[in-house]
Amino acid sequence: MPSLTKNNITPEVLTKPDTNELFPVFLKLNDLHTVLIGAGTIGLEKLTAVLNNSPQARVTVIANAILPQIHELAAANKQLTIVQKTFADTDLDNADLVIAATGEPVLNDYIRQSARDRKLLVNIADKPALCDFYLGSIVQKGNLKIAISTNGKSPTVAKRIKEVLNDGIPDEIDDTLTQVHQLRNSLKGDFSEKVRQLNKLTAVLIETKKPEQAKKNFKWLIWGSIILAVVVVVTAFWIKDPAAQQFLRDIPVTFYYFLGAGFVLAMIDGAIGMSYGVTSTSFSLAMGIPPASASMGVHLSEIMSNGIAGWMHYRMNNVNWKLFKLLLIPGIIGALTGAFMLSSLEHYSTYTKPVVSLYTLILGGVILRKAFVTKRKRSADKIKKISLLGLGGGFIDAVGGGGWGSIVLSSLIAGGRNPRFSLGTVKLSRFFIALMGSLMFITMLNGAHWDAVAGLIIGSALASPIAARVSNQISTKTIMVAVGIIVMLTSLRSIVLFIMKVI
Repeated sequence: MPSLTKNNITPEVLTKPDTNELFPVFLKLNDLHTVLIGAGTIGLEKLTAVLNNSPQARVTVIANAILPQIHELAAANKQLTIVQKTFADTDLDNADLVIAATGEPVLNDYIRQSARDRKLLVNIADKPALCDFYLGSIVQKGNLKIAISTNGKSPTVAKRIKEVLNDGIPDEIDDTLTQVHQLRNSLKGDFSEKVRQLNKLTAVLIETKKPEQAKKNFKWLIWGSIILAVVVVVTAFWIKDPAAQQFLRDIPVTFYYFLGAGFVLAMIDGAIGMSYGVTSTSFSLAMGIPPASASMGVHLSEIMSNGIAGWMHYRMNNVNWKLFKLLLIPGIIGALTGAFMLSSLEHYSTYTKPVVSLYTLILGGVILRKAFVTKRKRSADKIKKISLLGLGGGFIDAVGGGGWGSIVLSSLIAGGRNPRFSLGTVKLSRFFIALMGSLMFITMLNGAHWDAVAGLIIGSALASPIAARVSNQISTKTIMVAVGIIVMLTSLRSIVLFIMKVI
């Protein structure tokens, strides 16, 4: 008998408690006959998992009631057979693998015993203790396939790890595998020589910047941007506009209106994760603030909140850096362009206000719709035109005073992007976009409504630390309905007043 220690295996390893003792294998289901008992929701889930990984797998589905979706799969897959009948012991005579998804404990026990009598491996859905094997979470990028197992303890954790790996491993990895395969076939010599050459040629794959150094460099970028943001706000109040210097000596009553509004609207944003831009813009327009000044107030007040949120997501590693780079530059260009155009039209605010009000009216309808429409399943195809999305989102956000989160974040998630990484990336990029948009507004506007701007900044800053705590105690749907209705009513009011004025 060979020595255990010679193969780097010790008796302690074999008897170590609390370890995952499952042996990972990849089955060639195309060469096996799989029998699936049960064709309800659970059966459909198991069948979909099998066919997604092995589209040519030979599967026989046995059940009394068959979901229409399974009939559709059978029509598209000639290897899939449906037998509508009650399960019998003899149905496993020609099986190689058995999956029970009936949801009936007695029937499942009968299926398990029938499989054991024939020495067949069996999986009983949602019953880890009765399973000979598990259908784990799978990450697939072309020819690369990674199976994740938690030993049946937490499928939810397995799914979260799957999301992280799906987002972190680029789709181009399949090209790398193909090229390395071709390279391997072109090498000559014995096995040791081929390994040596492959190691030498693939060493470049790990010769990247040290993670700690890259993290340190970005840390300086964040802090530099925060200092710049402070300088922007101070400059806006003490240097740019003479009226701002008089502000602290003679605070208008409008300041207090916007102080309260900024606090309440930031609390709402903390509760539902959106709507600060659109609600504060519609409120500003209803209070008679021109669109450019309203948008500037929103952007200045969002610098701090998004800076803090972005920093936290950065610390929690919730940022997809490739996605961040694709969004940042186009988003800034779009924001600068929108801010420049809106500021240039400040003298024509009478005409631009109804246009912006129409935009906030539409966003109010979107918020109201999201309160009632059931969340749809994410698309399997990720959105590809990220830079174009960032450009359009930045432009519309600057012109309308809000919408970066509503447009960009919702598009990324609907397009199949990981929600957690999308949120962290959008929040962090929003900080830079708000900062650059604010700089453009301050440069272009000679006389801004600083009482309203200051109220929004201070009010939202005061609400930020407590918004998360309060949000847990409030019904999200109720808030979204209220926000949608309020935004639509205030927007309609501005549009109606403009029409009456024209008439």
